[in-house]
Amino acid sequence: MLDFGISGRKALICASSRGLGYGCAEALAKCGARLVLNARDEEKLRIAGDSLRRKTGAQIECIAADITTEEGRNAVLEKAGSADILVNNAGGPPKGHFKDWKRDDWIRAIDQNMLTSIEMIKAVIDSMVMNKFGRIVNITSGSVKSPIPELGLSNGARSGLTGFVAGIAREYAQYNVTINNLLPGQFNTARIENLIESRAKEEGIAPQKLRATLERENPSRRLGEIAEFGFACAWICSAHSGYLVGQNILLDGGVFNSTH
Repeated sequence: MLDFGISGRKALICASSRGLGYGCAEALAKCGARLVLNARDEEKLRIAGDSLRRKTGAQIECIAADITTEEGRNAVLEKAGSADILVNNAGGPPKGHFKDWKRDDWIRAIDQNMLTSIEMIKAVIDSMVMNKFGRIVNITSGSVKSPIPELGLSNGARSGLTGFVAGIAREYAQYNVTINNLLPGQFNTARIENLIESRAKEEGIAPQKLRATLERENPSRRLGEIAEFGFACAWICSAHSGYLVGQNILLDGGVFNSTH
Protein backbone atom coordinates (compact mmCIF):
# COMPACT_ATOMS: atom_id res chain seq x y z
CA MET A 1 0.00 0.00 0.00
CA LEU A 2 1.30 3.46 -0.88
CA ASP A 3 2.02 5.50 2.24
CA PHE A 4 2.24 9.25 1.71
CA GLY A 5 3.88 9.68 5.12
CA ILE A 6 1.51 12.36 6.40
CA SER A 7 -0.68 10.34 8.75
CA GLY A 8 -1.36 12.47 11.83
CA ARG A 9 -0.18 15.67 10.16
CA LYS A 10 -2.50 18.66 10.50
CA ALA A 11 -3.77 20.04 7.19
CA LEU A 12 -5.57 23.36 6.83
CA ILE A 13 -7.58 23.48 3.61
CA CYS A 14 -9.20 26.76 2.61
CA ALA A 15 -12.47 26.95 0.65
CA SER A 16 -12.98 23.22 1.17
CA SER A 17 -16.74 22.78 1.48
CA ARG A 18 -17.05 21.79 -2.18
CA GLY A 19 -15.25 21.59 -5.50
CA LEU A 20 -11.50 21.28 -5.78
CA GLY A 21 -10.92 22.26 -2.15
CA TYR A 22 -13.19 19.43 -1.02
CA GLY A 23 -11.34 17.04 -3.32
CA CYS A 24 -8.03 18.01 -1.71
CA ALA A 25 -9.51 17.58 1.76
CA GLU A 26 -10.84 14.11 0.94
CA ALA A 27 -7.53 12.94 -0.47
CA LEU A 28 -5.57 14.25 2.52
CA ALA A 29 -8.05 12.64 4.90
CA LYS A 30 -7.54 9.31 3.15
CA CYS A 31 -3.81 9.74 3.75
CA GLY A 32 -4.48 9.97 7.48
CA ALA A 33 -4.11 13.72 7.92
CA ARG A 34 -6.07 15.62 10.56
CA LEU A 35 -8.12 18.29 8.83
CA VAL A 36 -9.14 21.85 9.52
CA LEU A 37 -11.72 22.81 6.93
CA ASN A 38 -12.67 26.36 6.05
CA ALA A 39 -15.39 27.97 3.96
CA ARG A 40 -17.71 30.96 4.25
CA ASP A 41 -21.01 29.05 4.35
CA GLU A 42 -21.35 27.40 7.76
CA GLU A 43 -24.07 24.93 6.70
CA LYS A 44 -22.25 23.76 3.57
CA LEU A 45 -19.07 23.42 5.61
CA ARG A 46 -20.83 21.32 8.25
CA ILE A 47 -22.23 19.02 5.55
CA ALA A 48 -18.78 18.66 3.98
CA GLY A 49 -17.18 17.86 7.33
CA ASP A 50 -19.81 15.24 8.18
CA SER A 51 -19.43 13.67 4.74
CA LEU A 52 -15.66 13.38 5.07
CA ARG A 53 -15.90 11.91 8.55
CA ARG A 54 -18.24 9.20 7.26
CA LYS A 55 -16.07 8.45 4.25
CA THR A 56 -12.66 8.49 5.89
CA GLY A 57 -13.00 8.46 9.67
CA ALA A 58 -10.63 11.41 9.78
CA GLN A 59 -10.37 13.87 12.65
CA ILE A 60 -11.95 17.05 11.30
CA GLU A 61 -12.53 20.54 12.63
CA CYS A 62 -14.53 23.18 10.75
CA ILE A 63 -14.33 26.95 10.92
CA ALA A 64 -16.68 29.11 8.88
CA ALA A 65 -15.01 32.40 7.94
CA ASP A 66 -14.16 34.55 4.95
CA ILE A 67 -10.50 33.75 4.44
CA THR A 68 -10.05 36.81 2.22
CA THR A 69 -10.52 39.15 5.20
CA GLU A 70 -8.10 39.75 8.05
CA GLU A 71 -10.80 38.90 10.57
CA GLY A 72 -11.57 35.64 8.79
CA ARG A 73 -7.93 34.63 8.56
CA ASN A 74 -7.39 35.35 12.24
CA ALA A 75 -10.38 33.18 13.17
CA VAL A 76 -9.17 30.29 11.03
CA LEU A 77 -5.60 30.48 12.27
CA GLU A 78 -6.71 30.67 15.90
CA LYS A 79 -8.76 27.50 15.37
CA ALA A 80 -6.08 25.66 13.44
CA GLY A 81 -3.07 26.61 15.52
CA SER A 82 0.08 25.45 13.78
CA ALA A 83 -0.34 23.47 10.56
CA ASP A 84 1.92 21.00 8.80
CA ILE A 85 0.06 21.39 5.51
CA LEU A 86 -1.63 24.45 4.06
CA VAL A 87 -3.80 24.39 0.96
CA ASN A 88 -4.60 27.92 -0.15
CA ASN A 89 -7.76 28.23 -2.19
CA ALA A 90 -10.29 30.95 -2.97
CA GLY A 91 -12.88 31.54 -5.63
CA GLY A 92 -11.95 33.62 -8.63
CA PRO A 93 -13.17 37.13 -9.50
CA PRO A 94 -15.87 37.64 -12.15
CA LYS A 95 -15.13 37.73 -15.84
CA GLY A 96 -15.38 40.92 -17.85
CA HIS A 97 -13.46 43.40 -20.01
CA PHE A 98 -10.45 45.30 -18.72
CA LYS A 99 -11.85 48.64 -19.82
CA ASP A 100 -14.75 48.19 -17.42
CA TRP A 101 -12.69 47.36 -14.34
CA LYS A 102 -12.00 50.05 -11.78
CA ARG A 103 -9.22 50.21 -9.24
CA ASP A 104 -11.47 48.72 -6.55
CA ASP A 105 -12.12 45.69 -8.80
CA TRP A 106 -8.39 45.08 -9.07
CA ILE A 107 -7.84 45.53 -5.35
CA ARG A 108 -10.56 42.98 -4.56
CA ALA A 109 -9.06 40.49 -7.02
CA ILE A 110 -5.56 40.94 -5.64
CA ASP A 111 -6.82 40.59 -2.06
CA GLN A 112 -8.73 37.44 -2.98
CA ASN A 113 -6.27 35.60 -5.20
CA MET A 114 -2.86 36.92 -4.20
CA LEU A 115 -2.58 38.67 -0.84
CA THR A 116 -4.77 36.20 1.07
CA SER A 117 -2.46 33.31 0.17
CA ILE A 118 0.62 35.36 1.02
CA GLU A 119 -0.80 36.24 4.44
CA MET A 120 -1.65 32.60 5.13
CA ILE A 121 1.85 31.49 4.12
CA LYS A 122 3.34 34.14 6.39
CA ALA A 123 1.23 32.91 9.30
CA VAL A 124 2.23 29.23 9.14
CA ILE A 125 5.73 29.11 7.74
CA ASP A 126 7.75 29.78 10.90
CA SER A 127 6.28 26.79 12.74
CA MET A 128 6.88 24.64 9.66
CA VAL A 129 10.53 25.68 9.63
CA MET A 130 10.84 24.93 13.35
CA ASN A 131 9.30 21.46 12.84
CA LYS A 132 11.41 20.76 9.74
CA PHE A 133 8.29 19.84 7.79
CA GLY A 134 5.83 21.88 5.79
CA ARG A 135 3.84 21.56 2.60
CA ILE A 136 2.11 24.57 1.10
CA VAL A 137 -0.03 24.19 -2.02
CA ASN A 138 -1.65 27.17 -3.70
CA ILE A 139 -4.58 26.32 -5.96
CA THR A 140 -4.27 28.90 -8.72
CA SER A 141 -5.35 28.38 -12.34
CA GLY A 142 -4.14 27.16 -15.70
CA SER A 143 -4.64 30.76 -16.78
CA VAL A 144 -1.27 31.72 -15.28
CA LYS A 145 0.30 29.71 -18.12
CA SER A 146 -2.35 30.35 -20.78
CA PRO A 147 -4.29 33.52 -19.88
CA ILE A 148 -8.02 33.66 -20.51
CA PRO A 149 -8.91 37.12 -21.92
CA GLU A 150 -12.24 37.55 -20.14
CA LEU A 151 -10.69 36.48 -16.81
CA GLY A 152 -8.13 39.25 -16.70
CA LEU A 153 -8.64 39.99 -13.01
CA SER A 154 -7.84 36.38 -12.19
CA ASN A 155 -4.97 36.24 -14.69
CA GLY A 156 -3.30 39.24 -13.09
CA ALA A 157 -3.84 38.42 -9.42
CA ARG A 158 -2.91 34.74 -9.70
CA SER A 159 0.16 35.53 -11.80
CA GLY A 160 1.27 37.88 -9.03
CA LEU A 161 1.03 35.02 -6.53
CA THR A 162 2.95 32.77 -8.92
CA GLY A 163 5.79 35.27 -9.10
CA PHE A 164 5.84 35.69 -5.34
CA VAL A 165 6.04 31.93 -4.75
CA ALA A 166 8.89 31.60 -7.24
CA GLY A 167 10.76 34.22 -5.26
CA ILE A 168 10.48 32.62 -1.80
CA ALA A 169 10.10 28.86 -2.33
CA ARG A 170 13.83 28.20 -2.71
CA GLU A 171 14.56 30.00 0.54
CA TYR A 172 12.60 27.46 2.58
CA ALA A 173 13.42 24.20 0.80
CA GLN A 174 16.44 23.63 3.08
CA TYR A 175 14.03 23.24 6.01
CA ASN A 176 11.91 20.58 4.26
CA VAL A 177 9.24 23.21 3.71
CA THR A 178 7.98 23.29 0.13
CA ILE A 179 5.73 25.78 -1.61
CA ASN A 180 4.18 24.81 -4.94
CA ASN A 181 1.24 25.81 -7.08
CA LEU A 182 -1.43 23.47 -8.46
CA LEU A 183 -3.03 24.79 -11.65
CA PRO A 184 -6.44 23.39 -12.58
CA GLY A 185 -7.86 23.43 -16.05
CA GLN A 186 -11.52 22.58 -16.54
CA PHE A 187 -12.90 20.25 -13.87
CA ASN A 188 -16.39 19.02 -13.15
CA THR A 189 -17.26 21.56 -10.46
CA ALA A 190 -20.15 23.92 -9.79
CA ARG A 191 -17.96 26.76 -11.10
CA ILE A 192 -17.49 25.17 -14.52
CA GLU A 193 -21.22 24.50 -14.71
CA ASN A 194 -21.90 28.18 -14.06
CA LEU A 195 -19.34 29.23 -16.66
CA ILE A 196 -20.82 26.82 -19.21
CA GLU A 197 -24.34 28.10 -18.60
CA SER A 198 -23.23 31.74 -18.84
CA ARG A 199 -21.23 31.24 -22.04
CA ALA A 200 -23.92 29.07 -23.62
CA LYS A 201 -26.47 31.80 -22.96
CA GLU A 202 -24.20 34.40 -24.57
CA GLU A 203 -23.69 32.20 -27.63
CA GLY A 204 -27.34 31.17 -27.84
CA ILE A 205 -26.69 27.44 -27.63
CA ALA A 206 -27.65 24.67 -25.21
CA PRO A 207 -25.27 24.16 -22.25
CA GLN A 208 -25.02 20.45 -23.12
CA LYS A 209 -23.76 21.34 -26.58
CA LEU A 210 -21.10 23.65 -25.18
CA ARG A 211 -19.99 21.02 -22.68
CA ALA A 212 -19.69 18.48 -25.49
CA THR A 213 -17.52 20.96 -27.40
CA LEU A 214 -15.24 21.52 -24.42
CA GLU A 215 -14.85 17.78 -23.93
CA ARG A 216 -14.14 17.23 -27.62
CA GLU A 217 -11.49 19.99 -27.66
CA ASN A 218 -9.67 18.51 -24.67
CA PRO A 219 -7.01 15.92 -25.66
CA SER A 220 -8.41 13.68 -22.91
CA ARG A 221 -11.89 14.05 -24.46
CA ARG A 222 -13.36 14.90 -21.06
CA LEU A 223 -13.21 17.34 -18.19
CA GLY A 224 -11.27 16.55 -15.04
CA GLU A 225 -12.67 14.83 -11.98
CA ILE A 226 -12.37 16.36 -8.52
CA ALA A 227 -10.80 13.18 -7.10
CA GLU A 228 -7.97 13.41 -9.65
CA PHE A 229 -7.16 16.91 -8.51
CA GLY A 230 -7.28 15.86 -4.88
CA PHE A 231 -4.82 13.02 -5.45
CA ALA A 232 -2.37 15.43 -7.11
CA CYS A 233 -2.63 17.75 -4.11
CA ALA A 234 -2.03 14.88 -1.67
CA TRP A 235 1.05 13.82 -3.64
CA ILE A 236 2.52 17.34 -3.47
CA CYS A 237 1.81 17.33 0.28
CA SER A 238 3.37 13.93 0.87
CA ALA A 239 6.50 13.33 2.94
CA HIS A 240 8.17 12.08 -0.24
CA SER A 241 7.82 15.31 -2.25
CA GLY A 242 10.45 17.41 -0.50
CA TYR A 243 12.44 17.75 -3.73
CA LEU A 244 9.51 19.44 -5.49
CA VAL A 245 10.12 23.14 -4.95
CA GLY A 246 8.51 26.23 -6.45
CA GLN A 247 6.77 24.41 -9.27
CA ASN A 248 3.56 25.10 -11.19
CA ILE A 249 1.84 21.76 -11.74
CA LEU A 250 -0.75 22.02 -14.52
CA LEU A 251 -3.71 19.60 -14.62
CA ASP A 252 -5.72 20.35 -17.72
CA GLY A 253 -5.92 17.12 -19.72
CA GLY A 254 -3.25 18.39 -22.12
CA VAL A 255 -4.97 21.53 -23.37
CA PHE A 256 -1.91 23.72 -22.90
CA ASN A 257 0.70 22.62 -25.41
CA SER A 258 4.21 23.51 -24.32
CA THR A 259 7.58 21.97 -23.60
CA HIS A 260 7.94 23.89 -20.33
